Amino acid sequence: MTFRQFAFNNVLRNKRTYAAYFLSSAFSVMVFFVYAVFAFHPDLANGKINNNISTGMHFAEGLIYVFSFFFVLYSMSAFLKTRKKEFGLMIMLGMTHTQLRKMVFLENVLIGFFATISGIVLGLVLSKLLLLASENFLQLDESLPFYMPIKAIMLALAAFIVLFVLISLFTVIILRANNLIDLIKGSSKPRTEPKSSVLLSWLALILLAGGYAVAMIVKGIFVVYAMIPVTLVVIIGTYFLFTQLSVYLIHKSRSKRSFFWRGTNMLFLSDLSYRMKDNARTFFMVAALSAVSFSAIGSLVGFKTMSTEVLLNENPFAFEYVSYEGNESVAPTHLEAIESALRAGKFDYARLQATLSEQTTDSGSKVTVVKASEYNAIAQAANEQTVQLSGDQAAMVYYANKVMGEKTEQKARSVRLSAGYELKPSTSISPTSLLIDDSYYVIADSLFDMLDRRETNVFYAFDVKGDYKKTLKIGRNLTEIFHGDNFRFQSLAYDAHQLTQGFGVVLFIGLFIGAVFFVAAGSFLYFRLYADLPDDKAKFASIMKLGLTDGELSKILTRQLLILFFAPIAVAIVHGAIALNSLQRLFGYSLMRESFLVLGTFVLIQVVYFLLIRTRYIRQVLDFIPNR
Repeated sequence: MTFRQFAFNNVLRNKRTYAAYFLSSAFSVMVFFVYAVFAFHPDLANGKINNNISTGMHFAEGLIYVFSFFFVLYSMSAFLKTRKKEFGLMIMLGMTHTQLRKMVFLENVLIGFFATISGIVLGLVLSKLLLLASENFLQLDESLPFYMPIKAIMLALAAFIVLFVLISLFTVIILRANNLIDLIKGSSKPRTEPKSSVLLSWLALILLAGGYAVAMIVKGIFVVYAMIPVTLVVIIGTYFLFTQLSVYLIHKSRSKRSFFWRGTNMLFLSDLSYRMKDNARTFFMVAALSAVSFSAIGSLVGFKTMSTEVLLNENPFAFEYVSYEGNESVAPTHLEAIESALRAGKFDYARLQATLSEQTTDSGSKVTVVKASEYNAIAQAANEQTVQLSGDQAAMVYYANKVMGEKTEQKARSVRLSAGYELKPSTSISPTSLLIDDSYYVIADSLFDMLDRRETNVFYAFDVKGDYKKTLKIGRNLTEIFHGDNFRFQSLAYDAHQLTQGFGVVLFIGLFIGAVFFVAAGSFLYFRLYADLPDDKAKFASIMKLGLTDGELSKILTRQLLILFFAPIAVAIVHGAIALNSLQRLFGYSLMRESFLVLGTFVLIQVVYFLLIRTRYIRQVLDFIPNR
């Protein structure tokens, strides 16, 4: 038997040990390959549907590839620890350290090659389904047909073969640092009592409390300035939380005899400090990855909701058309095209208009005035406040984004026109139906008729009864045929569709990356749990001889797994909630619903994942114990 055959057979003999590593590697390849399928899709790569989709997919590929490197490296190192004793026995039987490193290198390359092939095959099988799902999710105007992704296959093969070769070289370096006695003892060496620093434990609390306080206090643009320092402070605090504060609190709880000696608390707490210390870095990585997932996905969902609400709030009419000066000859043709399309579609609509007259003030600046009767007709159609004016009375209209919390009222300002008239507004209002400038004036009809109107624009609104979304086709067609610079045409249905499609791309990329990070975070926990399984089996087999029942054993393991799975997730949820609250304070828009939706979904997934792992883990420990 050649050395290569020995390495190949060794992989087959240890297929259960390497199963999780193989599947996680194949999953990473499959995710990368799916992104490549989208990125190289002919209809996306040439900008036929959206110029930004292919670029976004390639960017996501880069993120996933970098993350996959560390993910696979961590997975490999976790499983190497479970085989230390096996490696030690091989060296005792005559294998040299060079041969051992060569064997591990060949095994990793072999597993990596088959994981790459498997990931690509799985991606090909699912690609059609994913293309159909993404087409509906992105609400693309044109279909995404299936194609043979040769470029995606070549890229995935090349990228992950290089990745697994590099990972194999890293594992060889890891093995070089181990001597024979360490390999033979494996994880059975006596461990020193975990210790914690009181100073660093308090520092963890101070850093987290300080970071949270600043994030909760700052508002507006100051959120951006505070983002990087607060993030750094919270990251450092989180690291000390798991490495120092958690061990410190466990030691404090063990000092309370009434609690420590109750039931199985002694067994639970005695082992918990070791687990917290051993898993501190894993917890830190899981908390960081999960917090990034929560914050990114919550932000994306929030942005989409906020943008859609702003669009709908500030555009109460299905179509708007503004004709600027110099467009007088073209405007009638455009207006007739809009009305003809609405009549052909059998829509019930009303056409409203307002003349926007630019007047010069005595200081030389420009101010826009609108006739009260025309303003009131538009405001009434939009169910907004009307104004009652006569003589030289006026009302100042200003823009305020009510969706994003701009509720500060602007004080009405008087202006004197060069024509000799003075506008003294008795009130100031902020509608959404006629948004033409940051501010303008509504004046009485009699005063408006006396003004010189050489510089005028005309605003037209088409109030369509029923569901505005049904005008999407009309809006798309008119947008494509209207060309020129002296007018502005807006279709609410088409703009909302474009917004949804644009955010659909971002959401698809963000949700996919977030899901990958969250699955990877769960996999980190599973790998760590799997690495500790042999020790748990031996430990609880000994304890069962002292009279521990199956129910008590299940209770201890369940409590340990609860902490293992939910301690980092709980920290990540708090981090994510604070981050989303800061984002809410930046934009003045409530993200509570989106926050609960995103965080609740992830918690539900984690609960299901925990229940599945708990059942399997406890069964494996109990099955190992003889004569129960």
